[in-house]
Amino acid sequence: MERVGSLASLPDDLTANPLPPRGGDDALSAVLRTIRLSGTLQFCFMPRGDWQTDAAPSLARLAGGVGVAGGRVVPFHIVAEGDCWLQVGADRLALSAGDVIAFPFGAPHQLGSGPGGPTVTPVKDLPPKPWREIPVMRYGQDGTATRLLCGFLQFGSMAFRPLHDALPPVLLVRTARDPDAAWLRATLERIVFEAEHARPGGLSVIERLTEITFIELLRHGIARLAPGSVGWLAAMADPRLGACLSAIHADPHREWSLADLSSVAGLSRSAVAERFATVLSTSPVRYVREWRLCLAGDALRTTDRPIADIAFEAGYGSEAAFSRAFAKTFASPPAAWRHAGQP
Repeated sequence: MERVGSLASLPDDLTANPLPPRGGDDALSAVLRTIRLSGTLQFCFMPRGDWQTDAAPSLARLAGGVGVAGGRVVPFHIVAEGDCWLQVGADRLALSAGDVIAFPFGAPHQLGSGPGGPTVTPVKDLPPKPWREIPVMRYGQDGTATRLLCGFLQFGSMAFRPLHDALPPVLLVRTARDPDAAWLRATLERIVFEAEHARPGGLSVIERLTEITFIELLRHGIARLAPGSVGWLAAMADPRLGACLSAIHADPHREWSLADLSSVAGLSRSAVAERFATVLSTSPVRYVREWRLCLAGDALRTTDRPIADIAFEAGYGSEAAFSRAFAKTFASPPAAWRHAGQP
């Protein structure tokens, strides 16, 4: 997937067949489990005629005031009915029913229909919580109707640099235009159904389905990457390099050597090192070290294990050495990181 700097460079379609399973515990699954992905749908937005939203809606308001220390809020929109435009900066893109779009870094954006319609503020107009069902925000009386489902995803921690650096500002899948996107299209249809039919457990179902939707966005992006692409998602798409990453993530505390990874990839040691450098801009040793530190960060926030034990598991001979490496990577010493992650 190319890193999208503007909508002018955004591919018209990112849909494609998901990668076939590699077997075992793949790197994408391992990382998504560790970063504590969660999602929810906040409201249904149903404007008519010409309209436009206000720019840069508050992510804190969108997330309903829910925050995770060190986490990231990722807004997303599902176009359930009608057409509209999306504006990011000076670039505008047409959206239609079946499109789902997410903003991994919360890029300021506007949605609208027609030229110069009145400004609506659905995020600010939401009723106070708690909600027994998803609010429906209606605007306008005449003209063509548009129906959007708007929500957010939360990363408990975006501590793994390779994934963070690989995500583009905008992720888009047009499910209505590609028969290979039938599974994702069915997932979106189920989200729409659950949002429209309040039933026991419905909000929980929507939360899980939005998580699945984001994972599918990533998988479609991986499958659409052009040969020669770089970054973590490109590494996942490379059969040889992807096999190395899956092996590392399946057994992160093993003392991996170039010879071990060479055997996994079916390449020479020099070829493995070169591919890590070219695609991931790092070495195998550094990649393993970063992943272990990410796992250590997760252990600090989710367990009460002694820091010395976590340091040893991460491969450090002393707590002091671990603390220096951790602080250099995450700009926070282990004790402060643990404290910041507590409720």
